[in-house]
Amino acid sequence: MPKVAYEVLHPEKRTSCVVFASPHSGRDYPWSFVRNTLLDEKTIRSSEDAFVDQLFDCAPQHGAPLLKAGAPRAFVDLNRSSEELDPALIHGVRRQGHNPRITSGLGVIPRVVANGRSIYRGKIQMAEAERRIDLYWKPYHHMLQKLLDGAHQHHGKAILIDCHSMPHEAMDGIARTGVPRPDIVLGDRFGAAAGAAIVDEIEAAFAAAGFVVARNAPFAGAYITQAYGRPSRQQHAIQIEIDRALYMNERLIRPNKDFDAVRDRLRQVVAEVAQIGQMRIPLAAE
Repeated sequence: MPKVAYEVLHPEKRTSCVVFASPHSGRDYPWSFVRNTLLDEKTIRSSEDAFVDQLFDCAPQHGAPLLKAGAPRAFVDLNRSSEELDPALIHGVRRQGHNPRITSGLGVIPRVVANGRSIYRGKIQMAEAERRIDLYWKPYHHMLQKLLDGAHQHHGKAILIDCHSMPHEAMDGIARTGVPRPDIVLGDRFGAAAGAAIVDEIEAAFAAAGFVVARNAPFAGAYITQAYGRPSRQQHAIQIEIDRALYMNERLIRPNKDFDAVRDRLRQVVAEVAQIGQMRIPLAAE
């Protein structure tokens, strides 16, 4: 089993209401899991948001925590409801209604990785699925809510930046001739998960760093933005998808020659985003 459910990089002093999180960059693949999968070691990682945690690891320098998953996405998907159990994979699960994520094999315990490639030879036991949820899913989400509660308590609001990466090909159906191809997709569930002014500020921060930004297409946000985005309660959640081709070789799953440059540009973005909603100290009266 993976050694830890999560790791939190805490700032020396928490001055920001923003919480950064990377639920899909976990890369602690248990040997027993790798040994029993149909896939080789590279293919099993194809759904992983490789290196995303490293791209955002400067967050504590700007007064914001970074929550990083330990378990890999192919093992347990933290961006799914714990109830999204796949009857085609897990013994004893009854089919209930139509859930497109489950149908496509992308439930909380994924049946497939990228491009629909099967992870397992057959089904797994319900006890195994429950164990992964108890040991990894529940602790991660407990800590995520704890960090958001702390932000809300100290600043009157909490902003979750849910950090992900997308395959370069994901934008093929969105990119238009003569229009710059988006590097970043911000997902706020079409306004349901975050206040418009906050999303505007985040988009402006990316644009100022030279990134081309799109919103909600083709990714509007999944379980985490849906579950944690409560703008009416001053708890906002925004999903960020970064084109993997900007900073890594997708086939080899290695940083490319532009990795450090992209990371530097993202540091500028993180610094600006971390300032959103910070408590301003009023000037003393003259």
